[in-house]
Amino acid sequence: MGKTIVKTNAAPKAIGPYNQGIVAQAGRLLFTAGQIPLDPETGEIVRGEIESQTRRALQNLKAIVEEAGSGLNDVVKTTVYLKNIDDFTSMNAVYESIFKSDPPARSVVEVSRLPKDVLIEIDCIAVIP
Repeated sequence: MGKTIVKTNAAPKAIGPYNQGIVAQAGRLLFTAGQIPLDPETGEIVRGEIESQTRRALQNLKAIVEEAGSGLNDVVKTTVYLKNIDDFTSMNAVYESIFKSDPPARSVVEVSRLPKDVLIEIDCIAVIP
């Protein structure tokens, strides 16, 4: 089984030894790196409340998924890492506005700290049609 690296300028460049995404299983599965609310144009963190940070992280995921030839409707699993689980309801409202129907399976966990001290990080697995 080979793998194909997915890179796009529409999402932030990797800030460590990882790739934005990997296509595997004969080109049918995409595994993304966790996306934080980093603006790909400026390289700066989107500051503000959990809503704006969630929106940016999901926009970054969308860019990677689309670069791999898939779409958000093909996402089968996400993992959401929250700095504060009290942000769950606000994060969920933004998440639901992006994954409107038939949302993917999801795990949400609270973590003590995230890269660059952001409030959220999200990764996903998507099927490539």
